[in-house]
Amino acid sequence: MPASRSGSVITTRPAKAVEPPDGTRRHRLAALLAAMVPGVRTVRVSQRRPSRTWPSLYSRAYDERGRLIPLNPTQRVSAARWLIRTFPETNWDETHDLDLATGTLRTAAGTGAPSDGDH
Repeated sequence: MPASRSGSVITTRPAKAVEPPDGTRRHRLAALLAAMVPGVRTVRVSQRRPSRTWPSLYSRAYDERGRLIPLNPTQRVSAARWLIRTFPETNWDETHDLDLATGTLRTAAGTGAPSDGDH
């Protein structure tokens, strides 16, 4: 072990990973998405664009009335990536909705939300 100038032994300790409290990341993500797309209430994410048969990250944004908010291609892919990375334990073979007011992620099937037909 290396010694300091005073002769005492220098020891190193690995940095301790600090995990934020459960839900903190989800609420930060919801705030980031709300800032990126003004007026958004729900973000729907899937691994397939409705008009394609091959995997491609895709997201859609809806306001509080369930109306579609247009996203540019960068916003669509970024939102999908952020959500998938924030919720790695989720089965992404299904489409999911993130409620930005609560930070709650739920499967889109049976939520009564608008269909994912290609607009």
